[in-house]
Amino acid sequence: MSRLNIVLAQPQIPQNTGNISRTCAVTGAALHLIKPYGFVITDRHLKRAGLDYWDKLEIREYDDMQEFFESNDGEFYYFTTKGLNVHSEVEYPVDRDVFLIFGREDKGLPEKLLYENKDRCVRIPMRPTLRSLNLSNSAAIACYEVLRQWDYPDLGRSGSLTQYVW
Repeated sequence: MSRLNIVLAQPQIPQNTGNISRTCAVTGAALHLIKPYGFVITDRHLKRAGLDYWDKLEIREYDDMQEFFESNDGEFYYFTTKGLNVHSEVEYPVDRDVFLIFGREDKGLPEKLLYENKDRCVRIPMRPTLRSLNLSNSAAIACYEVLRQWDYPDLGRSGSLTQYVW
């Protein structure tokens, strides 16, 4: 079975990383963090956003992009406002690990990396006059699109009321 992986390259805002860590914990996706960060990993804002799920999160850290690529194998998708493909029109393979890669909040991913992987650059549609979505929102949208295509493996598909029975 494939594994979903969310990759943050040089994240700068601890609250975004905290929110993304929570999304990873509830979906079973692994979180990969590539240094340098704009915060320390013990930052209270980071942990506050996902604190009650921190022990349920698989997290891996890398010193740089080279170490990340040398340590992982699978299908890599680069999320960027410069992408040529719409995120929901890409078919994410079910037989390989999938890595959704996001860049810094203020700069995105390096253009050379995007150019060298142009067929794997994806974007979430938005109004052309606006800069971008929030990083944690983008990661959640991307994560759930892959999981939707995979038919939400190992995720609860129905809820229940606490005082009443459906």
